[in-house]
Amino acid sequence: MNNVLIKSVLSLCLLTGCLAPVGGEPRDAGRHFSIAVIPDTQNYVDYMHQKVDAFAIDASELFIAQMQDIAAREDIAFVASVGDVWQHQSLEIDPEHASRGMKAIANPFFAATLAPTEKVKSIEIPKAIEGYRIIAAAGIPFGVAPGNHDYDAMWSAEGFPPNLQKKLEELTMTPEDLGMLHIGGLDNFRSVFGDDGEFFRGQPWYVASYAGGANSAQIFSAGGYRFLHVTLEMTADDDVLAWAASVIEQNPGLPTIITTHDYLNPHGERRASALVDLKRIDPEHHNTAEEVWSKLVSQHDQVFLVLCGHQHGQSRRVDNNQFGHAVHQVLADYQDRGQAGLDAGQPLDPMQRIPVGIGDGWYRLMTFDMASEPPRVQVRTWSSHYQTLSGDLETYADWYRKGEQPQMSDAEFFASDDFELRLDDFRERFGPPAD
Repeated sequence: MNNVLIKSVLSLCLLTGCLAPVGGEPRDAGRHFSIAVIPDTQNYVDYMHQKVDAFAIDASELFIAQMQDIAAREDIAFVASVGDVWQHQSLEIDPEHASRGMKAIANPFFAATLAPTEKVKSIEIPKAIEGYRIIAAAGIPFGVAPGNHDYDAMWSAEGFPPNLQKKLEELTMTPEDLGMLHIGGLDNFRSVFGDDGEFFRGQPWYVASYAGGANSAQIFSAGGYRFLHVTLEMTADDDVLAWAASVIEQNPGLPTIITTHDYLNPHGERRASALVDLKRIDPEHHNTAEEVWSKLVSQHDQVFLVLCGHQHGQSRRVDNNQFGHAVHQVLADYQDRGQAGLDAGQPLDPMQRIPVGIGDGWYRLMTFDMASEPPRVQVRTWSSHYQTLSGDLETYADWYRKGEQPQMSDAEFFASDDFELRLDDFRERFGPPAD
């Protein structure tokens, strides 16, 4: 279905009432519903991944198709985006960090990817807006957590100079060899996802924000419950965590989901990636993932699920909070997947000799069964490009396992993207569903 036709269909539905009221039950109602989790999408909208820049396909078409696919599903109650919506930055360093004496240093390893460009505003952000307008037109509540690529600036930080003495083949993926990245400024993000912007202004399900929408909260109803969803900026500071705690306390009894960008690594550890460790550079203005757990997540019994992206691949873990109740934590990030480009004739990356990552349309469907005892969540991974679940694609492990989870067997890799979460203590914490 082309863009014009799908927009017409969605507009007609909104006029005739075939979609549920904003914030109400999903379009099929009942005790079953799904949350769509959108992993890092920056490689789709990257201006360098389009035909006009000699890429084999317009990767942005895969992004739009993904959003159309989500909007067309009748059981979607909410959409959670883990961030990295676009790829590039518009500033070398943001004014706030510059005023504190921070400096960007030259780094040949990141020079090509960190150069600020106006194309983020003329190409990448407009395409992101086009995609999220599809979700908005479908009447689906959603929340977006900013990722490091969504910040106005990302630079190689002073104090972690690149090692230019080593031979290329001797370099390791460590800040001692490659340097360390830092980020700052969210004006670009707020221009799209701010609390007074087109997507959230006046929406009854958008219930709170902090720092102009850099952090936000939504409430949606599904499966006989009202759910609270909170987005946090990357490795949020104490002020942000205090705000999030206040939002949870102002909405007592609501099962709560937190979405943030960097939280789990592909091994299921609450540990930052080595090259983007914000706490290590600026400890007074960031919390580690472990500190987010100990200061916020584990302290509020309403939080039962944490979603994240950023670190390439997938993982999950479950820990008991201070009340002895389970908190499921789930990572999904498919940005390195480049089979769709290979299919179209895109050459391998000349330096790394791997497919150029775009994402291949993969995203997560978390389907809640609130009628079962205990409630369960079936987590599946679906490609809007290949129109298949991961478990139904015979070549899935062949295409992606080596680049994401080389230590896993094929069976383990399939299981990492198709699994069930048992919410054993959900009724104890939140009671029975409403009639």
